[in-house]
Parts: sequence; C-alpha cells; structure tokens
Amino acid sequence: MKIALIGATGNAGTPILHELVRRGHAVTAIVRNPEKVVAQPKVTAKKGDVADQQGLAALLKGHDAVISSVHFTGDPNKLIEAVRASGVKRYLVVGGAGSLEVAPGKKVIDTPEFPPEYKTEAAAGGAFLDLLKQEKELDWTFLSPSALFFAGPRTGKFRLGTDQLLTNDKGSSISFEDYAIALVDEIEKPAHSRKRFTVGY
Repeated sequence: MKIALIGATGNAGTPILHELVRRGHAVTAIVRNPEKVVAQPKVTAKKGDVADQQGLAALLKGHDAVISSVHFTGDPNKLIEAVRASGVKRYLVVGGAGSLEVAPGKKVIDTPEFPPEYKTEAAAGGAFLDLLKQEKELDWTFLSPSALFFAGPRTGKFRLGTDQLLTNDKGSSISFEDYAIALVDEIEKPAHSRKRFTVGY
C-alpha cells in the first residue's frame, strides 16, 4: 500500500516507518525536517506542517491511508480537515493512554498518580478522540498505547483491548516497536473501523 506518515521521525513514528518498510509498503514520510528521515527504498521524505491545512492536504492526496503520529497540542480540526480534503478515507491516529478507563467512568488522566506535566497533552488527545467519534466521512482508527510507552524490543507478543487500560503484574506498558506492529496490522487487516483500541503486554 501507499501510506502517508505524518511525524515519521518521532518516538512512535520512527518504528512505525520501519515496520511499514519491513512489510513492503511505500511510505511518504511527512516531517518538518526531511533531512532527518533516513534514506531507504520505498520511502519519500516530504516537508510538511500540520498547521498548513492546504499544503498538508496536497501532500496526502493519492495515498491508501494516512497515519498521524504527532502531538495533540495543535489544532485537531486542521489535521482532520486536511485528511478529509485530501480524499484519503482511511485515517489512523497514534493516540494516548490518558483517555483510557481504569474503572467505569474513570479515566487514566483522572487518577491521582497521573503526571501533571502530561495533563495538557493527554486532555488534548481525549478531545481529539471525541472529535473523531463525530466524524462522518473518514474511516478512522485511534490506537492508544499503554501507560508506559517506551523504546524497547520488537517481540510481536502483546494483547489488544478496547477502552480499558491493559495491565499485568508489571504494570501497564508497550514498546514503540510492538505498538508499530499492532498499528500496521490494523492497516493491513482492519478490525477497528471508526473505533479506538489499545495495545499492551
């Protein structure tokens, strides 16, 4: 497939790029600094800005799917509008864990131990998900990681969930590399159309 990846040099974006390439997809890596994208076959680096709705829409045109792996502190409407204007229907979002539930009606972001420095970003991620839930045109999927999202091994062994935080006896975690597997699996075999799901050990 031909995939546009916005934020291809970030912590989550880089392993997603590697996973797409590993599986033979052609990727347009849309970043602020194209020179930071490691040159490799089937990867085209393009300069793009999520605040430039028109320019971004032009870069996205003609792809089979769009993945956005960017911070939520920008204007979510501009990003969603750019995808809509591009004509690409399939849209996958690297989400956050803050909006997952730890108990019925209680979200991770509302727990006393949630780090205050991440609250603004986490709240914006929850608002982004709420916007997507009202979206009528795009075939969207929002993938939330576990609470600890870290650079680690690519094991291929993880669990999937829906709106509840996944935990085990070691807490709640997923590596960027295994997260990338779950996201690319969803592109190749869609199972969560217009839904949020989560991945964890």
